[in-house]
This record gives sequence, C-alpha cells and structure tokens, in this order.
Amino acid sequence: MRLETPPPTEPVPDAAEVVRRTAVADALLVADQADAATATKGVRADVVVELRLISDAATEQAQQLGGEYDSGLGDIVAERSGASPSASTPEHTPRAVVTSLVDAATRTRAAADQAQLGALGRLLASISASQTRYASDLAQLTGAAAPEPPPTQIPEPAEPSAEPSEGDEASATPALASADPAVVPTGLSAEDLSALVLAEDTAGYALEVRAAKADGDVRSRAYERARLHRTRAQGWAQVAGIDSTDQDPRRVAYAVPGSGTATRDLARDLEDELAQNYASLAGVAEPGTRAVLVSLLTDATLAGAPWGAPAVPFPGLPEHA
Repeated sequence: MRLETPPPTEPVPDAAEVVRRTAVADALLVADQADAATATKGVRADVVVELRLISDAATEQAQQLGGEYDSGLGDIVAERSGASPSASTPEHTPRAVVTSLVDAATRTRAAADQAQLGALGRLLASISASQTRYASDLAQLTGAAAPEPPPTQIPEPAEPSAEPSEGDEASATPALASADPAVVPTGLSAEDLSALVLAEDTAGYALEVRAAKADGDVRSRAYERARLHRTRAQGWAQVAGIDSTDQDPRRVAYAVPGSGTATRDLARDLEDELAQNYASLAGVAEPGTRAVLVSLLTDATLAGAPWGAPAVPFPGLPEHA
C-alpha cells in the first residue's frame, strides 16, 4: 500500500527574493538582447564593441546578484501544468537594448530604494546607475533618445512639529514616502551627513580652482559642476542641521592636487569618490528613504563620462573595480 503525496510545488519567494529575481531577469534580458543585436545587419563596429561591453557587464551583474534561481522543480511543474515558453520575442536591435536598459534601470532604482537589506540596496543602486550609464552611452552611439536622469534635488529638512496623529503616521510610512524622491534619508548618522557635506564642498572648491585656470569647454564644465557641488553641500548641511554652526565641516579652502594632475583626471576622481559615498550611504539608509542617494549615485556616474571615466558594471563599489 502506497500513500499518495501532493505534487511538488515551487517555494514561494519572499519580498527580497522577488526583488533579486526581477533584477537578475532584467540583467539577463539585456545581456541576451545585446548579444543578439551584435548580429543585426548594418550595425557599426563601434556599436558592436559597446554592445559586447554591455552584455559582459549585465552578465556580471546577474552573477553578483546570485544568478537565476533553480529549485530543480521547473520541468516537473511545467509538465504537470502544461506551461509553455512565452510566444513573445523581444526585439534585437541596438535601440531596443537602450530601451531595455532604461526600463531595467528604472525598476532597479526603485528596488534599491525599497530593499529591506542594506547590502542589497547598495548593490541594486550601483547596478541601476550602471544601466543608466550604459544606456546613455549606447543612445549617443545610435542616435536613440538619451535616458531621462532621475531627480537629484536635495530634500528640505523636515520642520519640527507637534506629535503626529495616527493619520500622519500612516502617511509617513516608507512605502508611501518612496513615491517622493525628495524624502529625507533616515538611518544616517551625524557623521555620515557631515562627511557628505565635506565631500561635496571639497569637490566644488577643487573644480572652482581648476575652472579659474582653464578655458573653453573644460572651464565651462568644471565651473558648472563646481556650482552644483557647492549647492549640494549647502543642501546636505541644512538637512543635517549644521549649516553655519560649529559642527559645519566646510572650510574656506582645501588642498587641491597640483598641475601634475590633469583637470579631467581630478574631476573624474572627485566624481568617483562621490559615487562611492552615495553608494555607501544607500547601504545604510532605511528602506523607502534612499531614493535621492541612489539618484545622486547615478548622477556622479554619468558626470564622470565627459571627463573620460569608462562605464563599469558596479560604479561606486570599489570592491568590484
């Protein structure tokens, strides 16, 4: 006599696993499309080179995320349910790869904001920035529309008020706050914010000095980024509540590398350091409050491009350099 047992079923993934699987699926779709697009008739040699870089980066990102989950039950479940592969076939052109990269970056950026695990949020933030950079580079080569950069407005500090009501508490939950990219990150220490103020102000000062000694396009780009970094330093100082106080770390002047370091090299290093700062803080901030940090990581990644910084699979993560 043999007892009947229920048929095997796939384990139900938790929220973190759903986020991870989605990011892996996006990365692998980009890799597959990029590989297929290299064989598209009429694709220029420089576009083929870029597509191969994108495919390699996307594959590496999927691996770092843990790769595809395989319970060993897929064939059994599919056979019993009569499931069949999707009949839809994605388009395999360079411009379609741009679209897939933009879509993946948008989803991954949102996932980075909401991920419960800080380490996963940091990794997703970096991958999203990378996807946006690769999309921008490929769009420039193919004449496709460039991806819209995420909003980078520094949030205004919350005003002190009376004790919130139950309704106010409900409206301040991370899930709803994440819809507003200007939400103030929580979970960061005073030291974290102070270091961020100092990093932004240092970058602004260094680029101001170099802009004063340069001309033409270098002068314009250096001065524009200098003003932006100074503004962000001020914004973060206000968020931290240290603007014009004894705790404000900003100084009148900072040491700047001499003429032996080219302006493009200095600017590239400054943006890379800021990318690392924002990636680190994205791993510390609480879920639902990381949006502006992820966006600023993306901004620093894109800002390095005009200075000659190459696109990499994991910007802001020096351990993967």
